[in-house]
Amino acid sequence: MALDPITVIERGWLSSNSILIGGPQSTALIDSGYYTHSDQTLALVDAALGGRALDVLVNTHLHSDHCGGNAALQQRYPGLRAHIPPGQSQHVKLWNPDALGFAPTGQCCPEFGFDAVLKPGTDIELGNVAWQVHAAPGHDPHSVILFEPASRVLVSADALWENGFGVVFAELEGVSAFDEVGQTLDLIETLVPRKVIPGHGPAFYGVEKALAVARKRLQGFVENPVKHSQYAAKVLLKFKLLELQSIEESNFKSWALATPYFSLIHAHRFDHFDFTQWIDQLVTDLIRSGAACRDGVMIKNA
Repeated sequence: MALDPITVIERGWLSSNSILIGGPQSTALIDSGYYTHSDQTLALVDAALGGRALDVLVNTHLHSDHCGGNAALQQRYPGLRAHIPPGQSQHVKLWNPDALGFAPTGQCCPEFGFDAVLKPGTDIELGNVAWQVHAAPGHDPHSVILFEPASRVLVSADALWENGFGVVFAELEGVSAFDEVGQTLDLIETLVPRKVIPGHGPAFYGVEKALAVARKRLQGFVENPVKHSQYAAKVLLKFKLLELQSIEESNFKSWALATPYFSLIHAHRFDHFDFTQWIDQLVTDLIRSGAACRDGVMIKNA
């Protein structure tokens, strides 16, 4: 069966988008979503493949919402070859969920393996077409983006969305990384993509507008890094709500208090506040913004 050259499987915010690339001899998938959506991922990919096998799996970076479906896909397609960025390949080989960031953020990812690494500055054949691999540090120090120069399609992962970019995790750990975000945005500008497929949200044209929005957002974080850390903490809370949909408020706060990344953010930016009171305020902010709602003793996703 002939597949469309590129099929964007747009997901909700708990799972990244997945991009299926079809060619005459081979098929490839970029990113696999969160593990709780694995059954949905398999169904969507199976339907898009139309009876063909999946030959190649690529991860732009190893955040749980981008690689959580890897294990399920590897089980479904025994001949699947997985390619990951090189920076954390040793942690995948030894399977260290702490070093990979899954445990510290309170997220999960079933163990998966890999066959090769994506070396920036090289090409990878996806669907019988050569895609350029570019390093894209910032949101994640080890992230890559993929560019197909003939069609000028860019898979930007979380380096660029239509309305911004992903949390800059290194900054939460006290490592300067806002400059790397800016350098990656500059790289994207030099590629002059015609179409951008982001890690979240719909594909879009008009990269100039998206870059302007991203640079304005970045400048705001550079001028006020506390704002970025507060935003990041609420993103982690919202992610857990997206996963659970509903949780008793006391359990939600207990989860946050026991999750290492919140302690890390608090110690780096908010240690002048009582930790418990800070978590209380984050939950209140989520409700006030409409990202969550309170129903008796329960906190629900909204």
